Amino acid sequence: MADQIRRVDYFYVEVPDQPGEGVRILMAVKEAGVNLLSFTAFPTGSGKAQVDLVPENAEALQKAAKNARLQLSPRKQAFFVQGENRAGAAADVLRKLSSAGINVRAANGAAGSGGFGLILWVAPNDYAKAAQALGV
Repeated sequence: MADQIRRVDYFYVEVPDQPGEGVRILMAVKEAGVNLLSFTAFPTGSGKAQVDLVPENAEALQKAAKNARLQLSPRKQAFFVQGENRAGAAADVLRKLSSAGINVRAANGAAGSGGFGLILWVAPNDYAKAAQALGV
C-alpha cells in the first residue's frame, strides 16, 4: 500500500502549563464527537502550553471549541501522512521535501503494527511548493 498524504487544517489552543489542561481540551473534543487525526502539546514558556489539534472535520472542531469556550487559533495548514510501517517511512517522505529545498519546521510521528502516521509542518510560504513535492 502506498503512503497516503493529504493536506489538513489544524488549530492550536494556548492554555496554562498545568495538570488537567490537556484533558479538559481533549474531553471537550471527545464529548462533541470530533475525531482527531493528530494532536501535539508542548510548553511555550512563561507558564503556557500550546496544543495543536488536527481534526478530521475542521468545522466540527470549531463548533466544539466555541461550545467549550476554547479560544482556537486561526485555521492553519499541515500535511498528514499514513502508510504501512516500515524502516525509513518518515525518511522517504522527508526526502521529497528536502529534495525540493523545503525546510520542515516541525514533525511528529508514531508507528505500530497497524502502520505509521506523520504530521508535518512547513512555513506557510512553502505550503504550495511542499504540496507539489508531496504530490497532493
